[in-house]
Amino acid sequence: MKKVFLFLTVMAAMTALNAFAPPAGYQVGDKAKDFKLKNVDGKMVSLADYKSAKGFIVVFTCNHCPYAKLYESRIIDLDKKYAAKGYPVIAINPNDPSIEAEDSFDNMVQRAKEKSYPFPYLFDQTQEYAQAYGAVRTPHVFVLNKKGSDLIVEYIGAIDDNTEVPTAVKTKYVENAVNELLAGKKVTTTSTKAVGCGIKWKKA
Repeated sequence: MKKVFLFLTVMAAMTALNAFAPPAGYQVGDKAKDFKLKNVDGKMVSLADYKSAKGFIVVFTCNHCPYAKLYESRIIDLDKKYAAKGYPVIAINPNDPSIEAEDSFDNMVQRAKEKSYPFPYLFDQTQEYAQAYGAVRTPHVFVLNKKGSDLIVEYIGAIDDNTEVPTAVKTKYVENAVNELLAGKKVTTTSTKAVGCGIKWKKA
């Protein structure tokens, strides 16, 4: 009887975990889905709005996560460096604010003003697009490349190889990927492990 109870307990726990587990999401080479999400200025933003863009640096991030805070300046620098070259940053907060209050829309507005974000900071309130993309951490980056009317995923993962010490970074994964795309080359390193806080998924 104890064995049966233990088995049922384990199965129940696994079912609960699976209920909150996001789908696999995109792989490199997949066509990415566009979105229409609310920006901190109250306007709805989609990738289709960027008619002259060559691609995008889509970053799933948030307010509260220490890793997101450590990368905040580097995300700003990415936009300053690449937006004018056709690869703007699009930041998206996927977290459920009922689990992490610091990630509420009002706090997003405040954070964007405090840090003078030069890029849109969108709220994925339903978490539809975090799940579609397969984002699991904050920050988690997806570099997209425009090919005709399609948005092709060219890189997925971390921004660089040193979370805590920007001056000690040896490999800038996102910059390398975008530079290769701008040069008309294939991306050499197409995926790395995203390092950050787990996304706060809504409870079923």
